[in-house]
Amino acid sequence: MSEIDRPQLYLITPPEFDLDVFPQRLAAVLDTAEVACVRLALASRDEDRVARAADALREVAHARDVALVIEKHVLLVERLGLDGVHLTDGSRSIRKVRKDLGDEAIVGAFCGTTRHEGLSAGEAGADYVAFGPVGETPLGDGSRAELELFQWWSEMVEVPVVAEGALSVALVEKLGPVTDFFGVGEEIWNTEDAAAALKALLAPLG
Repeated sequence: MSEIDRPQLYLITPPEFDLDVFPQRLAAVLDTAEVACVRLALASRDEDRVARAADALREVAHARDVALVIEKHVLLVERLGLDGVHLTDGSRSIRKVRKDLGDEAIVGAFCGTTRHEGLSAGEAGADYVAFGPVGETPLGDGSRAELELFQWWSEMVEVPVVAEGALSVALVEKLGPVTDFFGVGEEIWNTEDAAAALKALLAPLG
């Protein structure tokens, strides 16, 4: 697979992490792999905690020219100097968020396994559409974003697509030719050496 065709890397933080440790772990990964974007995906609803995490990760990411987007919290994007937002409700709020944040901000949409939702998100102005989970996970309702969805999308739609959720080496090999980004999160953060785990996961890309 040539560098031009090779999918880019999109890192997703764990839903919960230790602010004293995680920024260094993220830095170590960013220093060993070429990453296009980092998504702060904290589950916390505590504004102070989310803001402190965003500040710490922004410093790490921006020092390495990597974009940082935040999941859901549109109002924090400009306040905290972030690059954009990752929406989890498909295409529903994209037009409004695009208007609020302007053309320069990154606005991405998670669309589950639904082609129609993805198309609507792209038409509404999303910079990328994420589908998943691509692998088997006990979480959620058991539905998966199948290879066929990515094959169709790569042939028919110009909006960049992200494959995420329960990735494996086999899935990376299979989806590599038909996705623009791999969204990698728990697959590496649950290991001792995240950088090594990432390298192993992406080995099929060469």
